[in-house]
Amino acid sequence: MPIKSLIRTVPHYPHQGIMFRDITTLLKDPVGLHAMVHKIVNRYTDVRIDKVVGIESRGFIVGTPVAYELNLGFVPIRKRGKLPADTIGREYQLEYGSDRIEIHVDAIQKGDHVLLIDDLIATGGTAEAAVKLIEDMGGIVVECCFVIDLPDIGGRARLEAMGQKVFALCEFEGD
Repeated sequence: MPIKSLIRTVPHYPHQGIMFRDITTLLKDPVGLHAMVHKIVNRYTDVRIDKVVGIESRGFIVGTPVAYELNLGFVPIRKRGKLPADTIGREYQLEYGSDRIEIHVDAIQKGDHVLLIDDLIATGGTAEAAVKLIEDMGGIVVECCFVIDLPDIGGRARLEAMGQKVFALCEFEGD
């Protein structure tokens, strides 16, 4: 079963002209959910990874079962002010303004090999900030993994220009 066929497109959400790619339809399908996790896990079974890091919030949904199946710990990267203990953070630019993501200061150890996961790569701003945050802590990003790539928006190319490897289960072109 192709993963892409289980992803719903919601036109004009959250703004006019946006084609929102909704993974909730993939997640609610037991066969689709299993296939998504299985495909990601199979890719990384023989790769040295110390931790799986997921970006808020759908990266948590995808990353946690992957970490579990790989017998690894899971680390959340959250938006500003959401983590309870000491954090470090990175600012990143949005279309209008900026935002900040944070991680606990004890989440990544120097030399940890990290798999970064999120549901979708679009412009790449959040993923770029997450990569830099992991690197700030001394971690090594093994690969940036996504369920969906929107290649025409440029996020994949942005990460690759930083020297990052990028993997996605499917693409939606023209969006």
